[in-house]
Amino acid sequence: MNISLLAEIDFIAFLPFAAFGACALFAWAMADFVMNRQGQSTARLQKIRAGLGGTDPNAKDGDRPSLTKFLEAASPTFSESMKPKSAKEVGKLNQKLSEAGFRAENALALFVTIKGIGAMVGFVFGGGLGLIFAGISIFTLLYTFGAAVVFMMVPEFALAFIAKKRKEAIFLGLPDALDLMVVCVEAGLGLDQAMRKVAEELKRSHAVLAHEFRICNQALQMGQTRIEVLEDLGQRNGVDDLKTLSNIMIQVDRFGTSVGTALRTQSDAMRIRRRQIAEEKAAKTAVKLIFPLVLFIFPGIFVVLVGPAAITMVNEMLPAFQNGR
Repeated sequence: MNISLLAEIDFIAFLPFAAFGACALFAWAMADFVMNRQGQSTARLQKIRAGLGGTDPNAKDGDRPSLTKFLEAASPTFSESMKPKSAKEVGKLNQKLSEAGFRAENALALFVTIKGIGAMVGFVFGGGLGLIFAGISIFTLLYTFGAAVVFMMVPEFALAFIAKKRKEAIFLGLPDALDLMVVCVEAGLGLDQAMRKVAEELKRSHAVLAHEFRICNQALQMGQTRIEVLEDLGQRNGVDDLKTLSNIMIQVDRFGTSVGTALRTQSDAMRIRRRQIAEEKAAKTAVKLIFPLVLFIFPGIFVVLVGPAAITMVNEMLPAFQNGR
């Protein structure tokens, strides 16, 4: 009787883990089905293109798809249900990806796929921890969906962080790029040649800005007008100073004013703004230091200064109180 009771208790305790394992296995099987279906369709297309009727001539038995190829293969099918529905939301997401430097054709699909995979990982992770610590309850459900939402939002925060760092790199490199462009223009080079020279010289110190100028040069070589290239330069990066610079260069190109004077004025304005931002951060430092001072440094100083006096007072006054009693 006791053995059967223990077996029943063990089975009841094992039931939540079995249910979670079954759900995780089902999710993995669905993902594997989507991947295999996409792989088969890709293989059929390769057979048709190669015209060999069976095998891909470039395929090797030991080759394994990389993470990027894995995501690219999964993204067309996996991301359809998670893509933004309206054109406005799609445009906003494409702008965020462009500001972070991700401008491939499949960047949107890959990003949405990564978010979906993050949600699945959060679902499995949160569900597992919930079953371990809370069993089958409403708290487990909340843990599961909360972890899924958090893991799904991690790519958004990562994208915003990358875009912020990229904008900061462009902002810090613009004054140096403009000074070099002024030197090139005053030496007799045209604006296009000056941008090409700046891209070559700044590829080590300011790689992000040099890359943007290289994109402009490639667009000009492919036949786009200078105004279109400059407008695209200002829009795709989301940096206000770069938008201002592109507008100034468009006005210079339209009205034929002095390029060197305009670039030098803009460079001086950017340096003044950068100095003002540094002064603003320095002024905020005193306020930001209050919290670590009060929470960490002041208690230590208080213990060091008041501690010996407090110990002396206790040692002197405690015997007097005891004798008085």
